[in-house]
Amino acid sequence: MDRRAFIGVVGGSLLALRLAAEGQQRARVPRVGYLNPGSASDPLRQRRLDAFHQALRELGYVEGQSIAIEPRWAEGKYDRYPALAADLVRLKVDVIVAQSGEATKATKQATRTIPIVMSMVMDPVGSGIVASLAHPEENVTGTSVMAPDLVGKQLELIREVVPKVSRVALLRHPTNPASATYTRGAEAAARTLGVRLQTLDARNTQEIDSAFAAMARERAGALLIFPDSYFGTQRRQIAELAAKTRLPTIHGGTSEFAETGGLMNYGPNILELERRAAFYVDRILKGAKPMELPVEQPSKFQLVINLKTAKALGLTIPQSVLLRADQVIE
Repeated sequence: MDRRAFIGVVGGSLLALRLAAEGQQRARVPRVGYLNPGSASDPLRQRRLDAFHQALRELGYVEGQSIAIEPRWAEGKYDRYPALAADLVRLKVDVIVAQSGEATKATKQATRTIPIVMSMVMDPVGSGIVASLAHPEENVTGTSVMAPDLVGKQLELIREVVPKVSRVALLRHPTNPASATYTRGAEAAARTLGVRLQTLDARNTQEIDSAFAAMARERAGALLIFPDSYFGTQRRQIAELAAKTRLPTIHGGTSEFAETGGLMNYGPNILELERRAAFYVDRILKGAKPMELPVEQPSKFQLVINLKTAKALGLTIPQSVLLRADQVIE
């Protein structure tokens, strides 16, 4: 072989090796599925995704270089979860972040091998998603928003703001796996506070309308909204109906309800839970197994009050409640 041919062979081999190495490097970039109950066009849902991205950046990940995010949006439709979860499984992502109990259950049914980080799940043990908080087993771990006395504190806040209330409506989604646990807590708290609880189910916009009509007929004095992901996508409809029927509301989850026109929110800091989801993703990508990572429960809660809504309802928020607020919307 002459010198020119030898150089050509060696050069071609080196190029092939370099291309192969680059291909392997690209293949090593982990892909993270992100299954969200809401819509990509919802700025408040995008704010959550931004918090997740920011936490990953702080952990050293660079989008497109050391990590790739594959978001999927359910647009407020529970029946889309199985297909979206199956799509992420087909992509062979390295880990899936699933927001809400229904999304997590659908993802778990789609795969028993890909690690799943659940986020904002009300009752993961009672829902059968994990065996226990300390030892989740199988391929699921993450964060729970269940706190034993959370619903009791929500009803206490309603009583402080509307002292003469005697009947409180509870709007819940009947297919949410945590609905029964939350309802039992609400019933126990209502008995303690001496108020009657009117439980109403809704799974679509028409049933939400019907539920508010029933509240008006029964003369409910306030409304407790179960922290369901579908209600989050319909928060504007709920806020408008509450204003029309002059019902003070408290939501057990995100501040987005108060920002949209609800009276109060009391629950975990949702953006902090997004950051914790990034922590779980990081641990799993570095080799930890979901069963080795205990499920976290929230330790910090935030109270958000919409004073514009209070004024429209003719309510004066007691100073003792305002002083406890983390955010006041004026």
